[in-house]
Amino acid sequence: MSLYLTALLAILNQVAVKGSKMLLALYAIELGASPLAIGALVSTYAVFPLVLAVYAGRVSDRRGVRVPMMMGSLGMATGLVLPAALPGLPALFLSSAMIGTSALFFQISIHNLVGSLGEGLERTANFSTYSLAASMSGFIAPLLVGFAIDHSGYLPTYLLLAAVACIPSVVLACYSGFIPVRLKALKEKHGGSVTDLLGSPSLRRTLFTSGLIITGIDLFNFYMPLYGRSIHLSASVIGTILGMQAAAAFVVRLWMPRLARRYGERSVLTASLVVAGVTYLAFPSFENPYVLGVISFVLGLGLGCGQPLSIILTYNDSPPGRAGEALGLRLTVNKFTQIVVPVAFGSLGTAAGMHPVFWVTAMLLLAGGFLSREKRE
Repeated sequence: MSLYLTALLAILNQVAVKGSKMLLALYAIELGASPLAIGALVSTYAVFPLVLAVYAGRVSDRRGVRVPMMMGSLGMATGLVLPAALPGLPALFLSSAMIGTSALFFQISIHNLVGSLGEGLERTANFSTYSLAASMSGFIAPLLVGFAIDHSGYLPTYLLLAAVACIPSVVLACYSGFIPVRLKALKEKHGGSVTDLLGSPSLRRTLFTSGLIITGIDLFNFYMPLYGRSIHLSASVIGTILGMQAAAAFVVRLWMPRLARRYGERSVLTASLVVAGVTYLAFPSFENPYVLGVISFVLGLGLGCGQPLSIILTYNDSPPGRAGEALGLRLTVNKFTQIVVPVAFGSLGTAAGMHPVFWVTAMLLLAGGFLSREKRE
């Protein structure tokens, strides 16, 4: 029961987060923003999480997960209301910063919560269930946002996502019995610095691959809508194509424990990077929405296992009592890539168009797959 309620809260939170990113890209286009400006908007999601992720992990370790999750939900809802209250590009920057920072505290705490619900193989199974919930949100969010935009407009869609973001805080305020006692108020302080965590070679490899995987996922979520608009696809069609990626992630995550058991977690991570790289190479060569949907599905198969496996490996490689801090370090790496990559690729898109964005991303993913393969144990 605890795991499934946690998964439900994750779905609601991730629908709001992922939906806001697609909504941001399309609304910014509507306002006349350039690819460079959109890249800057995308990066704003990660600016404050970059410096706060390790701190958020320590809060989760030492103060419990309930309050950070509640405040994260309310902060996200506030950020989603802003564009509706103050339409225009300036409000989008503030909204992105609030959503990204609030989602950080929720995300680290819920990862810590899932990891605490079991040990060993049970923990792997729990994270597999959690990742299925995350992939469900990736399917629901673009469809919800796409059809809401087409039928109601951009600003009502922001209010809809704000309502979704509020629900977890209401649940947590009314009922916290599913949270293990030791996570409600973990007061013991554990010594050590971030450099101690980075002393683990296996953790360093996990952080490296995690950064590449998040790059592949986020760039597709932001630049696929831009590419779709450039070939005159509607918001609902763009949402459906994005939803195909999430549907594939759901399918492959059903098999994730079996794949990891047979081939090893790091081998599966390597394979996901290679498949994603090949998919990125192919994507901008087509304009038919049905073909793009198939390619999006293959990309979901490639990256679908990568994200949850990187969370599992980070949790397993962390010292006792410092899982939240290690998860925060993982997100620090992810947020760094989310800041640097969109701005760099936004400049590339402005100068050379959308095609090179996909091709350079493909090269990064393929190179990451090769380096991961060379370093695996």
